[in-house]
Amino acid sequence: MKKALDISSLYHCLKSFYGPSGWWPGETPFEIIVGAVLTQNTAWTNVERAICNLKTSALLDFETMTNAQDDLICSLIKPAGYYNIKTKRLKNLLNAIKTSGGIEHFFSLDTSAMRDMLLGVNGIGEETADSICCYAAGKKTFVVDAYTKRILSRHNIATEKASYGEVQDIFINSLPDDLQVYKDMHAYIVFICKDFCRKKNPRCGECPVGSLWGKPALKQPSAVQ
Repeated sequence: MKKALDISSLYHCLKSFYGPSGWWPGETPFEIIVGAVLTQNTAWTNVERAICNLKTSALLDFETMTNAQDDLICSLIKPAGYYNIKTKRLKNLLNAIKTSGGIEHFFSLDTSAMRDMLLGVNGIGEETADSICCYAAGKKTFVVDAYTKRILSRHNIATEKASYGEVQDIFINSLPDDLQVYKDMHAYIVFICKDFCRKKNPRCGECPVGSLWGKPALKQPSAVQ
C-alpha cells in the first residue's frame, strides 16, 4: 500500500495545475447563499440556469425573495431540481436570517455563531452551512463534500466513512490558516474529481496528482469546471 498523501503537497500540486480557482462564482454574497442551497443534489450547470431565472425576474434580493410567493420561486428554480423542497429550504433560511436580525446582522456574526444558526435551519446541513460561511460571508472554515472524501479515500488519507468533522480537521490542521487557501483547496478538489478522480472510470494515469508519486500529468484540465 502506498503512503498517505500529504495535504500541503496536494494543495501546491493542484494550485500549480489549476491556478486561481475563481470559485465560488457569484456576483453578490446573497447570490452565493442562494446558490449554496440550490446546488444540493444537482450539477452546477443546473444551478446557473436557476440563478439566471431569478436574476431575470429581479428576485435575487434578500427582501424581495423573502416576501415572494413560494409558487413563483418554485417556477424560477425548477432547473435546479427538487424545486419544491429547495423553495422550502430557501424560505426557511431567509426567514431565519430575518428573525435573527436581518441580512446585515447575519453577516456580522462570528464563524461559530453563524454556523450554529445555519445548522439550526431545516434543510441546511454542514456542507451548505460551511459553503455559506466560507464563500458568502468570508469566514475561515473548510467545506467538505463527497469529492473531498473520494480523493482522501483513494490516496489513503481517510476512509469515505470518516465523519464530516474528521475530514474537515485534516485540512484545517494541514493547510495555512488562510481563507483563500481554504476556498481554493475546496475548489481544486471539485475540479480534480470532475476532470480526473471520477467516481466511475477515473483517469488516474493522466491525473496531475500522479506527479506527487513521480508520475507527471499528461493532460491539462477541461474547460468546464
